[in-house]
Amino acid sequence: MLKYILKRILIAVPLLLAMSLLTFILMKKTPGNYFDTLRMNPQISRETIDRYEALYQQDASVIQQYFHWVRNLFRLEFGYSFFYNIPVVRILSSRLVNTFILSFASMLFTWSVAIPLGIWGALYRNKWIDRILSFFSFVALSTPSFFLAMLLLYFFSRSGILPLGGMYSADFDSLSFWGKLVDLGKHLIIPTLVISLASIASLQRIMRGNFLEVLRKQYILTARAKGLPENRIIYRHALRNAINPLITLFGFELSSLLSGAALIEIICNWPGLGSLMLTAVRAKDEYLVMATMLMGGVLLLVGNLTSDILLAWSDPRIRYE
Repeated sequence: MLKYILKRILIAVPLLLAMSLLTFILMKKTPGNYFDTLRMNPQISRETIDRYEALYQQDASVIQQYFHWVRNLFRLEFGYSFFYNIPVVRILSSRLVNTFILSFASMLFTWSVAIPLGIWGALYRNKWIDRILSFFSFVALSTPSFFLAMLLLYFFSRSGILPLGGMYSADFDSLSFWGKLVDLGKHLIIPTLVISLASIASLQRIMRGNFLEVLRKQYILTARAKGLPENRIIYRHALRNAINPLITLFGFELSSLLSGAALIEIICNWPGLGSLMLTAVRAKDEYLVMATMLMGGVLLLVGNLTSDILLAWSDPRIRYE
């Protein structure tokens, strides 16, 4: 397993470089840049703009600029944000934590709800419980996430039960430790529900189908013929085999959190990487775009590697040799 992990890490380096090169070329080939915006400001002289362009290698070719960025990247220097006027790493350090909090809450809620609902739907197949779960799954899959977010924001604006946006309340610093946790939890509820609902519906349907297929296997019939308790058959024998395809999906779920949460972060005013990426693209802040894209690529590769490791851990028949 260690050899396999090292091999995947070595393969990940050229993949990330290829992704970053494509992103860099697309950013350069689109019209305009951040310095064109500065030229529209009469208070900034032409000499100042030319000096900054030379400082950040903006007068060099695209390939030279890219290799200059890669050379700094291997020294753990992500560049300088033109829009925020601070180093990129300072922006990412805070926004990455915020996105991780939202993503972790969403994944924890999604998987803790979807797996039991899928098992429940399979055990009560074609009964009223299964039909209700199927109905709500189809409704959740067909409802756009941004529309659901606006509906929830409108509902809670009328009821006043939950805060409508942001990550903290105005008096957050004056609260106690437990008060801060409660305040953060209240702000997490709306974006977590919106991000998780479609994933819960999808995973619940997949889990139900996998579980029904496993329950028809010969070894389940043999276990029941031996008189094993039903709970042991379901949760020890059937569940371990039915959950394997979902572990494979775990990597894609982890990697899609950044793109899936971007629109919700904007609507709910959550200060994460998704909203940061939109601001960076609109401002043509290329170093910030490159760093945010790199975080998304790393998340994709780490998610797939994590799912492979979990798959080998849960199923002793799988070996990476």
